[in-house]
Amino acid sequence: MSSNVSAKMSGSFAIGGDLSVNRLGYGAMQLTGPGVWGPPRDHEEAIRVLRRAVELGVTFIDTADSYGPFVSEMLIKEALRPYPDDLVIATKAGLTRSGPNDWRPVGRPEYLRQQVELSLRHLGLETIDLLQLHRIDPKVPLEDQVGELALLQKEGKIRYIGLSEVTVEELEQASKTAQIVSVQNLYNLAKRDAEPVLEHCEAHNIAFIPWFPLATGELAKEGGPLDELAKRHNAKPSQLALAWLLKRSRVMLPIPGTSSVGHLEENVAAAGIQLNDEEFSTLSRAV
Repeated sequence: MSSNVSAKMSGSFAIGGDLSVNRLGYGAMQLTGPGVWGPPRDHEEAIRVLRRAVELGVTFIDTADSYGPFVSEMLIKEALRPYPDDLVIATKAGLTRSGPNDWRPVGRPEYLRQQVELSLRHLGLETIDLLQLHRIDPKVPLEDQVGELALLQKEGKIRYIGLSEVTVEELEQASKTAQIVSVQNLYNLAKRDAEPVLEHCEAHNIAFIPWFPLATGELAKEGGPLDELAKRHNAKPSQLALAWLLKRSRVMLPIPGTSSVGHLEENVAAAGIQLNDEEFSTLSRAV
């Protein structure tokens, strides 16, 4: 990868209006073991990935207490603390784990408070820049879940609050209890069910963090639209998928994840790919 390619080339966005990050970030879920459970297969490579991300201009890292659990957060602390002044670490609480690939929403206020306190310890922070409710627990009133995060915010333990996997209606409901500055929903070139949520975020200057951003599927097959444009740009289909997300919206903060330095460098290189309007439309219509 060219040494002059940096995540800075993806442009910037101010979360909450004043927390500026380079838009192409890094998602730290894949640093854990199989099933997002336990330690990584290669501990030293995980540390190298995190440090290389920062070297490449990544200023936004997304993680969660449930990744490991806590493995991802502790790796971030080991690799990067003392943290660079411009680094923003977002974490999440609200999903509990009982084993590999098992995720269960728990939104009781006392549980969310416990998990935030643990994340502060595991990350080595006094304040979490962005704490996202990982999932809404259907057994607990939404205002109680967001309300507890708002109390933690008043106590100085959380700077900003975000949500994950929500509808426009749920976002509007949560916003009655606290300021919501980010939404993290499944969204990529091939799956755009969250388009109404993205449009709401654009209208209200809320960061939209697409998880699973690299899904390309049939689009990347030989002769397909991603394949053809990738050859034109001397790039890979996955890089074009990231470039499409970056062009799609100014509030978009893609967080591609990987456990490999080589793959990380490929992802960051997408920040240097500029799609013209015709190319963007071609990819948009292909789905």
